[in-house]
Formats: sequence, structure tokens, C-alpha cells
Amino acid sequence: MDEKKQPPQIRNKEKTKQRFLTAVGKLLKTKGFSSLKVNDIAAVAGLDKKLIYRYFGGKDQLIDEYLVSVDFWSNVKENDAPPVITDGGQEFVKQMLAEQFDYVGANEEFQKILLWGLSEKRKSLQNLADERELAGEVLLQNITDPFFGDKAVNFRASMAIVISGIYYLNMYSASSNSTFCGIDPAKQEGRRDLKIALSGLVDLIYNDKK
Repeated sequence: MDEKKQPPQIRNKEKTKQRFLTAVGKLLKTKGFSSLKVNDIAAVAGLDKKLIYRYFGGKDQLIDEYLVSVDFWSNVKENDAPPVITDGGQEFVKQMLAEQFDYVGANEEFQKILLWGLSEKRKSLQNLADERELAGEVLLQNITDPFFGDKAVNFRASMAIVISGIYYLNMYSASSNSTFCGIDPAKQEGRRDLKIALSGLVDLIYNDKK
């Protein structure tokens, strides 16, 4: 529905929710995970903390919604793929990996979430992992599994390694001035070379099936 056609109360609710979500991101980026408290979130948003409970159900649900909103794979849907796929999703997979690589590299908040997930066990982070798996499962079952058939698990394992590599290299470039195998993932030339390699790896995986 066009925002202008929505009743004022719905528009106001969505704007209020977005202010809280933005506040969570600001706190995470500037002060870290320990700052994600109801009073701090409400103060940064400039809103009454009671609205957190009214619109989200509580702080944990607010954080859950924020995490899903910034997670790359949780927001990739089956209808993001081309309407007709004749290559088993090969070009779509290359496109998504390149976009993910750029997204993680440009999103400091999401990098902090990844580090958070490595350093703490929290229900909100487990919920995010579950949401990500559900979104990925739809793509795998409907696009790549039918193409790879009895080798589908090989493709899934390969993607697990590739995607985790994307996460690590972007976090590495954000926290270190060093190169990785002689490639600098923080520089434009290094990122270009890594994206070319990503595309080549996908081709190798698909060519092995063919």
C-alpha cells in the first residue's frame, strides 16, 4: 500500500518503529552490544520507552526485528530471482554473492552483529540464524537443489565455505591493515579481485555438476 494512502495511525506507527530500529543500529555502532538497554534505546530514539513494548512486545523482540532487518540473506526472497532460470541459478548465485560481499563490507553495524554472534550466545542471535536459514532454505530447495540433484549437499557445503569466507574477509579488512594471501580486502583493487574469484568459484562448482 502507498504510504500516502495508509491511515495516519499506521504511518505514525511505522515511523515510530523505524526510529527505534534506527536507534538500535546507532547504539550498536557507537557503543556496542552492552548499550542495548530499553532506556538507552528510547533516549536515542527520542521516544517514550513504553512504545517499545506497545509496538514490539519488548526489547528482545525489537532487537530481533532489527537484526533481521539488516541481515543480508534474511532479506533475499525467492521472487528476487529471475522469473525464468535456465542455468540452475548460476548467474543468480554469482549476483547474490557479489551483492553480499559489497553489503557486508559497507555495513559496519552488520559486521558488529557478526562479531557479536561469535562472542556471545544470545536468543536474539539464534533467532537471526534461524531466520537466515529459513530464507536460504527456500532458495536452495526451489532453485539449486533441483539442478544439483544428488550433489545438492555438495553445493550447499561449498556455499557454506564461500559465504563464511565473505563474512571473515570483510571483518578482517575492517579490523586489520594487513593483506590476506597478498590481497588487501580493504582496497578497491583487492575487492575487485576477490569478487572476480567469487564468480570463478561459482563457475567451477556448476561446471563440476555439468
